[in-house]
Amino acid sequence: MRRFSLIGRLGPDDKVTVSVLQKDSAVFEIDFLNANRRLGFGLGHALEQLSSLGLTPTEVALDLAIVAAHVNAGDTRISRAVNAQDGWTREIDLYIPVSDAHRWDAVSRQIETLLTFLTGDRWRLFFRARPMRMTSMIVPAERLSLGGFDEVSLFSGGLDSLIGAIDLMKSGQRPLFVSHYWDAETSKAQTALLDRLRRHFATEEFRSIRVRVGFDRHHLNTGETEDTQRGRSFLFFALASLAASSFTQPVTIDVPENGLIALNVPLDSLRLGALSTRTAHPHFIAGMNRVLHDVGVSATLVNPYRHKTKGEMVASCADLDFLRREVGRSMSCSSPAKARYKKLSPRHCGYCVPCLIRRASLKKGLGIADPTLYTIADLGAQTLFTDKSEGEHIRSFQLMAVRLQKRPELANILVHKPGPLIDKLSEVPAYADVFRRGVREVADLLSGVTAKPS
Repeated sequence: MRRFSLIGRLGPDDKVTVSVLQKDSAVFEIDFLNANRRLGFGLGHALEQLSSLGLTPTEVALDLAIVAAHVNAGDTRISRAVNAQDGWTREIDLYIPVSDAHRWDAVSRQIETLLTFLTGDRWRLFFRARPMRMTSMIVPAERLSLGGFDEVSLFSGGLDSLIGAIDLMKSGQRPLFVSHYWDAETSKAQTALLDRLRRHFATEEFRSIRVRVGFDRHHLNTGETEDTQRGRSFLFFALASLAASSFTQPVTIDVPENGLIALNVPLDSLRLGALSTRTAHPHFIAGMNRVLHDVGVSATLVNPYRHKTKGEMVASCADLDFLRREVGRSMSCSSPAKARYKKLSPRHCGYCVPCLIRRASLKKGLGIADPTLYTIADLGAQTLFTDKSEGEHIRSFQLMAVRLQKRPELANILVHKPGPLIDKLSEVPAYADVFRRGVREVADLLSGVTAKPS
């Protein structure tokens, strides 16, 4: 196992000697400025998109985006299999240039704890002042602000974010949608759906920015890659906060995610801890809100659907006819590219946890046949084996449904398994109930489906 030290640089003027704490760590440097002294890795493009809307973010919000980009670099370019003694936990130190090192030093332990909860890794963050010429990196927007935005809303291109966008627009809100992508399928879904939303609502108030932040071997050549990407929501939230800091008043950042996925209760004992994602877990959102408050970003992350199942989100969508027409363009699958192993074009696999919850929700609430293209079109057409990916999660859902049917009160205990709910103790009964309803929703989909060991 190796500990990694990633040192962020801001151009040729950033020559300060960084004393690495872990002397035997593998050290890599990342220059965040390109040859034109423009922020790279998608961050400069994000600033330009905001400027085109007449929006000027704050330096501290840009710091957060740069911190998140460092985290993304470590999360995606350091292999768990190669560097973790326990097969999962990596040790990563980040050395980050910021506008106000003292401000960030005060929250460093807080962010480290939050990242450990999110990814299961051991993080250490060290801050230093930006080089003199980079003290101020934000260029005020030259055009007048369009103004009038009510809130920021995350738009991933998934089904939940599509419903969230429809509900906001139908309610007369004027959100600024923020998207992050790296792979082609996510980009394709976002582009298609944003275009359809813009045409359908036909309003000048519809605005969005899309940011591609990521690192390949040309940016950070560790010789390794990692696909789990447990830290991606930290980057997504940071980009939304960058946009939100441009507003002249405190703002809400919508995180549209159904309650079952947000909690992501492990369905079996093998998926405890970091093996289950915590992208929109209430504890993570509460922790991010504390960080935003403490560093001075006037924005609050809120998940308005945290007490709804995905099926309930579908059924209550404010424009169900439009959703029926466009739902097939949304992307929920955890890895649509794996269809290529079956010599098929990228599509939903149909049997990962997000796909099963999606299929169940559309069966419950859409009112028409599911138009999504799946690798396995009919789950009941064949026996699915639990020692293969096609049957693993199906059997887990079936077993959990039986457990909850026999002992519904177990949900009150199980919702605490993914992480603490101390910030939301008053909502624990609602979380337990949405977990029960969500599992029942998937169990209805799997009625008649056979999954067993081969």
